[in-house]
Parts: sequence; structure tokens; C-alpha cells
Amino acid sequence: MKKKLFTLLAFGLFATAVNAQETVKQEAKNVGTAIQKGAKATEKGVKNGAEWVGDKAKKGAKATKKGVKDGAKWVDKTATKGTKSVKNVAVKGADAVSDGYKDVKSDIKK
Repeated sequence: MKKKLFTLLAFGLFATAVNAQETVKQEAKNVGTAIQKGAKATEKGVKNGAEWVGDKAKKGAKATKKGVKDGAKWVDKTATKGTKSVKNVAVKGADAVSDGYKDVKSDIKK
């Protein structure tokens, strides 16, 4: 009876050990698969992120170029208007001085 009991216990222990070994093997395989999937997802995410950054950098460069060009046009137009305005003021000022000189000259003659 003891022999049968020990044989039965030994067989049960052996079956449990084999089952545990298979479970560990399967868990290790699952972990390996999860790591591979995570690595692929990370690779894809990094690639997409790099493409996004590249696109934004290109768009930013184009916007900066356009902004500088528009700013230069604005400065040119404003400077031209300022020049015309100064010229008109100078002419009006010269005319006013001339008129004042003529008035003073005519007053002196009287």
C-alpha cells in the first residue's frame, strides 16, 4: 500500500512539474511575443514621429520665408510712403518759408 501511495505521489509530483514547466515555457513565449510587438510599435511610433517633425519643420521654414518676404515688402512700401510724405512736407515747408520771406520783404519795402 505504501509503495502504491509513494508511486502515486511521485507520479502526481512529476505531472505537476511537467505542467509547471509547460506553463513557464508558454509564459516565456508570451513575454517574448509581447516584447516583439512592443518593439515594432515603438519603431513605427518613432518613424511616424520623425516624419511628423520633418513635415512641421518644412512648413515652418516655408512660413518663415513667406513672413520675411511679406515683411520686406511692407517695409519697402512704408519707406516709399515715408519718403513721399517727407518730400511733400519739405516742399510745403520750403513754400511756406518762401512766402514768409516774400511777406517780410514786402513789409520792409513799405
